[in-house]
Amino acid sequence: MSDSVTSANRLLSILKNGIFFLAAVLGLLVSIFFAVSFGAKDITLHTVWSAVADYNPNITGQQIIHELRLPRVLGAAVTGAAFAAAGALMQGVTRNPLADSGVLGVNAGAMFVVALSFAFFPHLSYALLMVLSFFGALASTALIFFISAAGKGSMTPLKVTLAGAVVGALLHSLSTGVAIYYDLSQDLAFWYAGGVSGIKWAHLQVLVPVITVFIILATFMGRSVTLLSMGNDVAANLGVNTALTRAAGLMIAVVLAGVSVSAAGAIGFVGLVIPHIARKIVGVTYRLIIPMSALLGAIPLILADLASRTVSPPRELAIGIMVALVGVPFFLYIARKEGREL
Repeated sequence: MSDSVTSANRLLSILKNGIFFLAAVLGLLVSIFFAVSFGAKDITLHTVWSAVADYNPNITGQQIIHELRLPRVLGAAVTGAAFAAAGALMQGVTRNPLADSGVLGVNAGAMFVVALSFAFFPHLSYALLMVLSFFGALASTALIFFISAAGKGSMTPLKVTLAGAVVGALLHSLSTGVAIYYDLSQDLAFWYAGGVSGIKWAHLQVLVPVITVFIILATFMGRSVTLLSMGNDVAANLGVNTALTRAAGLMIAVVLAGVSVSAAGAIGFVGLVIPHIARKIVGVTYRLIIPMSALLGAIPLILADLASRTVSPPRELAIGIMVALVGVPFFLYIARKEGREL
């Protein structure tokens, strides 16, 4: 009897999660549709469909859809998915609910390298800039964990968060100094504020495969990350190599964050907020949290981009500002909640 009840509960759980994932996919598709269809210039839905199904570069409306809106919307989707998946992975392997590539200073490391690249190597290809952004994010991550592990006591989530804030502030100041000294403020304004208007089809040819592969890798790590999130002792007793899992998880998260920063700038809080929402929907299993975070993370960036170019046309607002309006209060709420628990 108990076995049949257990099987029924498992089947019900699978069905429920399947419905949640289907709803997330539909929400993503609807967001893409609205973001491509609407903007500063009014374009008919027939023109939008023609630009996707039968593109004619000689028609201005189709050209706007195909060359401007579609790549930036898809760019917002993949970078939002990457930031959210990176945040979920970081929260799992560090057991830190405040973990996020922006909060922990990982984005700042990638941004610093972008600033140096603009100053000393202005003609770098996008693929090489992506690689350098990854190494910048990796270096800042290593510095953050070195600082948080130094001194007395163990490496607690609070120490990691504080170290990330300090390193992030330092690297942001250095990036600003480089931009001012080399007169790059205008060029780097896009990356500082965050935005996807500069993403073209050539960028997507690199972005989409890299981000897709590493989100899949992160999902495959889901079981080990779930056990690790329960504590080192629990994970080790169940056969998980905790050091290897933590290192691999952080490496994948750094790749996702570094690649996204090279395309869309240092957009924060997506990786902080979205994994908490995903956890409420699908539970504590990271095999489900990571892909759900990726799906949900794409939606707010798409909508933020749509709002940025429709609120005050023809001027555009920064995506990072709109995301921060939601992200900052959520961060303060989580920080206060964790502070009470500590």
